[in-house]
Amino acid sequence: MNETTGQTDWRENGVRVVHGDNLDTNTPQTPGMNRAAAINYARVGAQKLWAGTVTIHPNAKTGAHHHGALESVIYVVHGHARMRWGNQLEFTAEAGPGDFIYVPPYVPHQEINASQQEPLECVVVRSDNEAVVINLDIAAVEEPEEVHWVDPIHKHPHA
Repeated sequence: MNETTGQTDWRENGVRVVHGDNLDTNTPQTPGMNRAAAINYARVGAQKLWAGTVTIHPNAKTGAHHHGALESVIYVVHGHARMRWGNQLEFTAEAGPGDFIYVPPYVPHQEINASQQEPLECVVVRSDNEAVVINLDIAAVEEPEEVHWVDPIHKHPHA
């Protein structure tokens, strides 16, 4: 707030640009992936969200984890993601470039790079300004159940 005019100083309190080569890797990590923060409280003063990137190397998978009470959205930029989730990671679904993945609060999950040749690159947005990561030790089932999003708009792919 400008003390003289009583108006918000938008130059100092307005839009922030964080360039892709200036992301912060000092954020909680999960084995098998590299997270980098772009938008959070410490970097830009964000009050209600966290955003950054995730890279999973070819043929790699993360450890099982969840993000507490936070909701997460993953946007696949490059590569093919295989998500596993559940108490024993018993469910699975796949996503490719241009697809969005929604992860509700407290859902145990694991990201897998479904490609043996190329990295999986994603943008992640969470519903709080700090990165919450709780790594889990889960005995995963051998054969997860494939789950398809089916509703009046999205038909089952085998129908």
